[in-house]
Amino acid sequence: MINIKGVSKSYNKSGIKAVDNLNFHVRPGEIFGFLGPNGAGKTTTIKMIVGLLNPDEGSITIKGFDNQKQPIEAKRNIGYVPDNPEVYDRITGIEYLNFLGDVYQVPPDIRKERIRYFLEMFDLTDAASDLIKSYSHGMKQKIIITGALLHDPALWVLDEPMVGLDPKSSHLLKELMRKHCEKGNTVFFSTHILEVAEKLCDRIGIIHKGKLIAIGTMEELRKGDNIESLENIFLELTEQ
Repeated sequence: MINIKGVSKSYNKSGIKAVDNLNFHVRPGEIFGFLGPNGAGKTTTIKMIVGLLNPDEGSITIKGFDNQKQPIEAKRNIGYVPDNPEVYDRITGIEYLNFLGDVYQVPPDIRKERIRYFLEMFDLTDAASDLIKSYSHGMKQKIIITGALLHDPALWVLDEPMVGLDPKSSHLLKELMRKHCEKGNTVFFSTHILEVAEKLCDRIGIIHKGKLIAIGTMEELRKGDNIESLENIFLELTEQ
């Protein structure tokens, strides 16, 4: 689903790389957790996957489409939730969702049903006609998640998606993630909540100072120590 080859990115002329020669792939049907300390390169990597940033070197393919050479085809297969829920404040929730439905060319009948489904699930039905500027942080997060998933993309790329969500909504999102992957699709998400990653992810990648320092299932990361937690593994790897 995602194939990253030799990807690097620098933000200045100092030569210090925010992302340094990343090489890994994410398979269809799996929830892949992407972890790392603040400043490790997680969000930079995510922005390159979704096409908001271009890598200095290397290539990224999404479902077989090179996201630099075939950006539209790649983006049609992606639903992206950023780490900061910035959204148009002066339109209503339903206007925002219909705008995204137009962008992704979701047919009206399918769009109406999906919007109804997500608004009911996230308890946003009554707020859909309100201006987004009146929404709380959690409500903005819910409307962005709804908009990102409206076109039923094969790949969900979620950057800290649980931040701001109430426990019920967070639980429902995790259930959605699992159901999405059971259909042969993929979820790529970052989180600082290591307990969630440990329980939810099929595989985990850990990035530190721009380099991928570990990747695998929990069993592979534990290396035979069945009682070691992801938190302990993470701290040991990132403090070296």
